Amino acid sequence: MIPGVHEHERSTGDGFHEEVHRALGARGWLFPSWPTEEGGAGLDPVRRRILALELERYRVPHVTLSTTALVWAAVARFAEPALAAELKPGVAAGGVRFCLGYSDPEGGSDIAATYLRAVREGEDWILNGAKMFTTGAHNCQYTFLVTRTDASAPKHKGLTMFLVPLALPGVEIQAIRTYGGERTNAVYYTDVRVPDRYRLGEVNEGWGVLRGPLDAEHGAGRETDGLSDVCQGRVFLWEFERALEATIGWARRSVRPDGTPVADDPAFLDRLGRQIVELEAAVVTPGPMGRIKGSLTLIEGVAELVDLVGPEALLAYSADGAPAAGELDFAHRWAQGTATYGGTIEVFKNIVAQHVLGLPRATYPGSKALVR
Repeated sequence: MIPGVHEHERSTGDGFHEEVHRALGARGWLFPSWPTEEGGAGLDPVRRRILALELERYRVPHVTLSTTALVWAAVARFAEPALAAELKPGVAAGGVRFCLGYSDPEGGSDIAATYLRAVREGEDWILNGAKMFTTGAHNCQYTFLVTRTDASAPKHKGLTMFLVPLALPGVEIQAIRTYGGERTNAVYYTDVRVPDRYRLGEVNEGWGVLRGPLDAEHGAGRETDGLSDVCQGRVFLWEFERALEATIGWARRSVRPDGTPVADDPAFLDRLGRQIVELEAAVVTPGPMGRIKGSLTLIEGVAELVDLVGPEALLAYSADGAPAAGELDFAHRWAQGTATYGGTIEVFKNIVAQHVLGLPRATYPGSKALVR
């Protein structure tokens, strides 16, 4: 690992390190399934999955790596061939990166409810509006932007997708810091003029362009070899493992008021053992169920570990006496955001219900499904 990577991530919360990103590109590891002559590594599915798990295990910053990969699939399919050919070498090398422009400030998880407007003006489009939670925008060159081009159409029918250069006049990026220490962004678009060549797919057919990246992010419609189903929540569980190790290290060094070692306390060992069992169960939970289990195991498990250790667990990174340099404090704060990454836990529960169990869509008071 390049020196200082983890320290950089602790201080910035970017989920991105340019030197690491470009080093991965030089090895063909940003798109490892691509042929070597196209900037990839030519890895088969098994080796590709092993690589992904190892990058997670070593805490390689991966947010921008992931968003770029998600967007590229749509660019390759829906962009003008000349634009895709222009961008592909830079994407493979790591110099061209994409972020996700999905959520409106008041839209929540309902991406199709966007009201960021795109209005045709000759060969250009004029954009006005804002997006929240555009993580990595300050480190990317383009955003995969969902816009409203027909306000009179049903919400899924009036959308158009663009790959917007973030260096265009009128684009303003403002940092937002999360409780977990990450940086995300609010991005404002004021009379941003985008050439039509950056449109992806047909006008008002943006939902079809967007579905592929959404399904990939949610774990639906993945490869049929089953490899991507190997615990979609594993990235969360590496952090839980580190929190467990920090707790065990603290217990070995600590004593109770009566002088007995904490590590010999049967009650402590029982509670710790239960968390280890939860970890093992989460690791082997497949598919989108693993995404749910991984997040819940981390959130609930770290809370239990913090309770076991006591006030010391909430000492921050670099604070005197912080167990494992503040690992428990970091894990506890970071865990909360995992309930929303790539879609909320509730979204994934619906995916399990509909795509895994074959259940019908849920109906709620006032929904169209209840209108007779």
